[in-house]
Amino acid sequence: LRNEDYNASLRVLENIYTGGAVTSQVAIARQNIEKQDYELQEIANRVAMDVRVAFNELLLNRAKIRVREDSVRVLEEELKSQQERLSAGIVGTLNVRRAEVALANERPELINAQTQLKNSYLRLAELFGIDVRPAAGAAPFEVVGELQYHPNHPDLNDCLARAETNRPVIKARQKDIQIEDRQYTLDQSELRPHVQAFSGYEVYSERDPDAGPEFNYGYLVGINATWNVFDGFATKGRMQATRARREAAAQALAAVRRTVASDVRSAFFDLDQAERVLQAETKNVQTADEALEIAKTNLAAGLGTQLDILQAASDVTRTRTTRLSAIYLHNVALARLARACASRPEALDFGSRVSSERNQNRKEAQAFDVARPPAKLSER
Repeated sequence: LRNEDYNASLRVLENIYTGGAVTSQVAIARQNIEKQDYELQEIANRVAMDVRVAFNELLLNRAKIRVREDSVRVLEEELKSQQERLSAGIVGTLNVRRAEVALANERPELINAQTQLKNSYLRLAELFGIDVRPAAGAAPFEVVGELQYHPNHPDLNDCLARAETNRPVIKARQKDIQIEDRQYTLDQSELRPHVQAFSGYEVYSERDPDAGPEFNYGYLVGINATWNVFDGFATKGRMQATRARREAAAQALAAVRRTVASDVRSAFFDLDQAERVLQAETKNVQTADEALEIAKTNLAAGLGTQLDILQAASDVTRTRTTRLSAIYLHNVALARLARACASRPEALDFGSRVSSERNQNRKEAQAFDVARPPAKLSER
């Protein structure tokens, strides 16, 4: 025998039949990518909703500051008026003390509104990914706009249909089911034969001189076939586990659909509540402001009391704050509904009673908002 013994080969394999294993693996990889895309869209929609909510919260707190500043200004004027009347001997010290207490009670509300505005800037900066310097006294960025109400009357059934069709989280859970279906086919492929074709080049030594020369080489072409007749029920166990995961994925899809429908209904009800509150408070703002002017006139004519003015001023502040809060809740509910339907808030105006007018003139469609509160509490 010869002393040298070596063998080297290079082969190229091509699957001819794998029982669906290769196609299932490719399909699973693609569906996983699509699933991740849907989950990314869901996160993007949630962040967009958070930004809209934080933005409207900032506008609300900024508007509340103006309301509180106007209230403080009115109470300061009332205190000054009572001090002048005390100096003239028209009223007693009690009136001045009442005005001082009312003013002192209102100033903490202004301070609280200013603090809430700073916190709103911090929350919005966090969502924007902007670092806020600890020593920075001014706002880290400029926010343009006012808290406004735009009527929007979406249809609940249309919203539910949109959510069912467009919501990325539902599509992601559907992909989970499809992935498990493909995984079941992949598991099943282990019960089928696998056939491969190969071609290659081989170099080897022959140790037996009688069998041929020492150095041998040449091309190879052939077919490999394997078939697991019995594997101890390992494949059957994997198939049962895949069926269980598929059933769990179906239950998760049903749960997500219920959650999405609940989100849509909850946001829709909040939107309806905000609409009704606005209907009541929009006119009430003007009524309260008129009541304050009447109380001032009555006091000057000797027909009213200082308590009437203080109560009227408190009512004006409360009604304006309630109206602003209702606008904020309306915009937040609209943002939540947009996220639940995987749509933009502007796209939710389908089925609206004012959709035809809006195409001609947006302001005409917003005629409901005619009773805008005055710039100052003292204005009629």
